[in-house]
Amino acid sequence: MVEVTVEETVSCSPEAFLDLVMDPRRYAEIDRKLGRIDWVRRDGNVTEFRFRSALPGLGPGPKVVSRMTLTPGVRVDVRLPERRENRLVRRISTFEASFECVPSGGGIRVRRWIAFGFAAPLRLLAEPVLRRKLGADVEAEVRGAKRLLER
Repeated sequence: MVEVTVEETVSCSPEAFLDLVMDPRRYAEIDRKLGRIDWVRRDGNVTEFRFRSALPGLGPGPKVVSRMTLTPGVRVDVRLPERRENRLVRRISTFEASFECVPSGGGIRVRRWIAFGFAAPLRLLAEPVLRRKLGADVEAEVRGAKRLLER
C-alpha cells in the first residue's frame, strides 16, 4: 500500500475548496492523475465521473468511474464504486482518497490523503514507482488548488 498525506493552508472557505474538488472537470486542471473525463453526474452531495486514470510514473491506466461524497463544509471522500466499469481495476488494486478542511485563521487547513494498493505481482512493479513519484504529484496538486483559489 502506498499512502500520501499533504497538508496546506489555503486562504478560502471550506465550501470554496470542496466545491472545486466536487467539480472534476475544473479539478483536472490541477490534478495530473485525472486524464480525459468522459462524463460527470452530480446528485446532491455525490458526484460520479468517468475518466482515464494516470498514475505518476506508471502512465495512463484504464477508464474508471470515481465516486466523490461530500460532507458539506468538512470533507470529500473518494472511492471507486462497485460498477461494471471498475471491475478489472477493483480486482487488481485498491484506491481511497479524501480532502478534509479545517478552519484556520483567515482560511483553512487542507489535508489531502490518497492511498493505492496493488495485488501481487503488480505490487512489486507499481508500488516502488508510486512511492517515489506520488508524494511530489500530490504536493503539486494541492499547491495548484491553492494558487487557483487564492488568485
